Amino acid sequence: MDFAALMSKEISKAKGSDASKPSAKDTGKSSPAPTKKYMRRGDVEAARIEAYNEEQERLAREREERMANKRKLEEEEADRVREREEKKRRLAKESKKRREEEETAKERERRRRLGLPELPENTPADGDAEEDIEEEELTAKLREMNAPIKLFGEDYRACLRRYRRLVQRAAIPKKKVTDGPIPTTLEPVSGGQMIIPAKIPKDQENRLFLFRQLASYFNMVLSEWELALAKRDISVRESFQGKQAFNAMIQSRENMTPLFRLFEKSDLEDGLLEPIVEIVHKAQQRRYVDANDAYLRVSIGKAAWPIGVTMVGIHERSAREKLHQSDQQAHILSDEITRKYLQSIKRCLSFAQVRWPPEDQLQMMG
Repeated sequence: MDFAALMSKEISKAKGSDASKPSAKDTGKSSPAPTKKYMRRGDVEAARIEAYNEEQERLAREREERMANKRKLEEEEADRVREREEKKRRLAKESKKRREEEETAKERERRRRLGLPELPENTPADGDAEEDIEEEELTAKLREMNAPIKLFGEDYRACLRRYRRLVQRAAIPKKKVTDGPIPTTLEPVSGGQMIIPAKIPKDQENRLFLFRQLASYFNMVLSEWELALAKRDISVRESFQGKQAFNAMIQSRENMTPLFRLFEKSDLEDGLLEPIVEIVHKAQQRRYVDANDAYLRVSIGKAAWPIGVTMVGIHERSAREKLHQSDQQAHILSDEITRKYLQSIKRCLSFAQVRWPPEDQLQMMG
């Protein structure tokens, strides 16, 4: 059998098997819809764009919800902060008003104690009881007073209150500052009235006059000291010792300035005023040794100082406590400002015995 005959036989068998199968028309059933094996590129792109748009809409809705929740939380937090700030501002205003009332009461009491004129009544802070001033007129008046026209964050009411405070402050008479080595508002006294009493006066009027006497005396001593240094030869002034003496005078003048401020306020306690009065009183009598003793009492005191062996055993004796009773008290020289003006008083005392020497040479300090 050749190859062609074999192929014809196989083809005829295949055709016979296909013909034996019933067709769709013969069975009466519809054939299933053919599935697409391939898709168009345009359909794929349209499906991708639709899915992308849906995803973007979903993300936008979620983002809007988050922003709405965030705005709501921020508004609630802003309301809480506003309430806190309002409460803080109200408390600050009340505390400021209370502090101003306390300061005004203290100032009135101080002026009443010193015999100074009373403070004028405070102008209303809100300006309801007084007639308002036009803004242009207010600006012109502030310019006349060399004051700023408007401060940062200041409205018309605040500017008006500031102007009225300036007017009130200008109405208070200012104290005249006297010329001298240490400028002071205390009026100086003449030489005959400069004699310091031995004891501190009890009444307020004589006490104020005592502060004027002390300020006048120390200013006189400092003036004489400065004049004596200026009269020296140029060679002495330019020497090392001459410069040291001049620096000591300048330092004493600067260190005594806080003492003058206490004189002006009448705020010097009796524990310091009494020894200072004793020092100046004895210095005016040219008893410089006695004045130096008074200075030593106020500077180092009279407490017992332990010398030698004070503790020989492991237990502390009861009598040892008496040696340190002064430790329980505040030492005068523990304050640096007090120590400086007390040392300056001692230097003034050393100059005074040279400028006004005593008749009794035994009263000369070493």
